Amino acid sequence: MDFLWICVAFAFGFGARQLGLPPLVGYLLAGFGLNAFSIEPFAGITELADLGITLMLFTIGLKLNLRNLARPEVWGGTTVHSSIWCLLLAIGGFLMVWLFPFAEGNWILILLVSFAFSFSSTVCVMKTLEDSAELKSRHGDLSIGVLVIQDILAVLFLVFATGKTPSYWALALPLLILARPLFAKLLTRCGHGELLVLVGFFIALGGYELFHITDVKGDLGALILGMVVAGLPKSTELYKSLMSLKDLFLVGFFLNIGFSALPTWELLGWAILMVALLPLKFAMFFGLFIAFKLRARTAFLSALALANFSEFGLIVASQGVDKGWLPESQLVMIALAVSISFVTSSFIYRRAHSLYAKYKHFICKFERSSAKSLHGYQQPYGAEVLICGMGRVGTGAYKALQPHMHEKVWCVEIDPERAQALQEKGRNVVLGDADDIDFWEQLDAGDVQLVMLAIPSIREMKNIIFQLRESKFKGRIAAVARYDDERKELLKLGADVVFNYYAEVGAGFAAECAHLIDSDVKLERLAAQ
Repeated sequence: MDFLWICVAFAFGFGARQLGLPPLVGYLLAGFGLNAFSIEPFAGITELADLGITLMLFTIGLKLNLRNLARPEVWGGTTVHSSIWCLLLAIGGFLMVWLFPFAEGNWILILLVSFAFSFSSTVCVMKTLEDSAELKSRHGDLSIGVLVIQDILAVLFLVFATGKTPSYWALALPLLILARPLFAKLLTRCGHGELLVLVGFFIALGGYELFHITDVKGDLGALILGMVVAGLPKSTELYKSLMSLKDLFLVGFFLNIGFSALPTWELLGWAILMVALLPLKFAMFFGLFIAFKLRARTAFLSALALANFSEFGLIVASQGVDKGWLPESQLVMIALAVSISFVTSSFIYRRAHSLYAKYKHFICKFERSSAKSLHGYQQPYGAEVLICGMGRVGTGAYKALQPHMHEKVWCVEIDPERAQALQEKGRNVVLGDADDIDFWEQLDAGDVQLVMLAIPSIREMKNIIFQLRESKFKGRIAAVARYDDERKELLKLGADVVFNYYAEVGAGFAAECAHLIDSDVKLERLAAQ
């Protein structure tokens, strides 16, 4: 039976990918399909799903900047959006009985369901941003901040719904920050192998259990411990080592949604009706972010990422069923609405950048006049070469070119903290999002002859090439790829040169070692290669 699950999950995920959809869409359909054929879920699927969510929240914490949560557009936008959404849906449900027929005019039930649908999916948004390599972008930071505030609201709801208040020991949880030096030593001594992965599990699950025993939402503990570890010397390596395992465990989460219950045509109709409200959710987020003086592009992409329903809606519904507030059928309706919103959100966001480029002039009409002054662009004056991304590949390229080109080589970095650190080292760095067509359109690129894409995500590089072509960039484009099929794809999209750095590393290694070979072997020729 376990092989059957793997086979079906792979088949549906593979099929979704061939159609240009994220594999998670296939996993959702696989869960409903298996349930329709009365196949029982395999033992441990719930635990597998819970582990995936715990690891996901821990990895979010590893990338989260706590200062982002203090920004008014994050906490203000989240609380105002949730309040207005619940109020509008409650009024609509009360006046239009057909919207929530099961409630029979009971405003408490209507408010409960409205609250369940006010949240955006942490799993869906994080997967979407990760796949697009946009976790550190401005709209990525904003979206993650909103999700964290929503998670805090979820904790408050569960305290109210279950009647349990956190124990007095919960007051000591902020002292976990004092364990940061201990975690730093622990990570350093674990090396680079499986022990590093294991200590990641230990910290994530330890945070979950620690918060759980103090009657606080355990998943929040995994998030907080991730934030404590964030910024330590090996936190980035830990993040990368957990990514594949986290994604594998999340397959269980998406499969498990399909086993909440089997839908009827009536429930499917209600679910589709709720999904039809997603444009309202998008418009509210967009309007609020614009009101907080964010750029139109940041507001548009953040609102588009958050325009879905959350798996937390299932938790709210199950609490309502346990308390006798909701009929069990509504758990099915909410599960359907959540699943359909995952599909639509993932499908639409993959086209987010092209949508913005196409409708940019209309979208920017909503931008407040003061937004541009708050988010002005820097200019890489005198640049002839721009290197996008300052990871290991980008840094190596910069170090190789800078001694010869001096002020004519610049790098573009999306992470403000990394950009500042590089500037303090005396490097020519401009803070900007290479995915942003506005960045390229305002760029004084008359002298730029070459743009080098040193970015690990092929999807992001494809977006950047699209933005460069849309902004009428006349120079050359070079990129890197891990696999030959990615190399061919980037060349087809318009890159002039694409280097497979797994294949090229051998040539680079030989060039570095050329001086060690006996002089009768034409060292100069080898070094030149």
